[in-house]
Amino acid sequence: MRANESFLGKPLDFWANIRLLNQKLGYVETKSKKNPDPQGIVPTIDDVKRVYAQEGLDCSGLINDDKWTQLGNEIIAYLQYRSGALQFVKSKLMEKEEAKSLFDELKRELNPSCPLPMNKQTGDKNDFAFLTGIVNMLVESSLKLKSSEERVCDYDPRSLTSIRNCNGPIRTLSRRLDGAYPSIINPKAIWEIKEYYYTTTFGSRVADGVYETQLDGWELWEIRSSLGIHIDHYLIIDDYFTWWEKGKSYLCRIIDLLHMGLLTEALFGKEVITRIPELVSSW
Repeated sequence: MRANESFLGKPLDFWANIRLLNQKLGYVETKSKKNPDPQGIVPTIDDVKRVYAQEGLDCSGLINDDKWTQLGNEIIAYLQYRSGALQFVKSKLMEKEEAKSLFDELKRELNPSCPLPMNKQTGDKNDFAFLTGIVNMLVESSLKLKSSEERVCDYDPRSLTSIRNCNGPIRTLSRRLDGAYPSIINPKAIWEIKEYYYTTTFGSRVADGVYETQLDGWELWEIRSSLGIHIDHYLIIDDYFTWWEKGKSYLCRIIDLLHMGLLTEALFGKEVITRIPELVSSW
């Protein structure tokens, strides 16, 4: 998923209003027997009035004479868009067995030499890290179509992303990432992979992953703003239960990061099949 250009470049107060409304009204409707497929919450004029009154705030920037202002219309249009985007995400997320089947199919077809790491589970749950393996295989296969000198890729960076010139490092990111092209030093592209096929609850570890991506995004934004250096930044996630059944509000946050310019692209589940080769080609 790429950002909708209509909502790029919004000032930070736009996102402050979005977050206030989400904090008070929620991100997504509550699932129930009467509402088995909840949609993203899009507030009414009365909802906004109530929230701002409760917070002791003036809502005239969003509502004037019981009509939306330009800013109010933009906020509602974005929340409507985000609600629809959730349905796209839902259609792409895989469950464990589908991810395992795709992994096994690619492994047989591509005969990869790239790393295929194991997950961190134990016992019966110990297996390949399916999404990471799928991404690595697709990247390697796509790079084989390029000239030999362009085939270098760091599938498992064990150091911090660094921007350097001949005099030494000029920026170093705070966290280690899951992949970089062509290297973790002066990369063209970096990515983080979040797969939770064996998770049974939505815990703080999963939520923290979204906030860590936001930190990476702000650091890359500063590099782009101060140094004029652009690095493609991708978040790749999967597991239907974790993200759709338990974490829809965090999917909304990821979509927000895209439109705040803190992510180049978010890839959801089987979206990687077609999108990874296109991205590698663009690198």
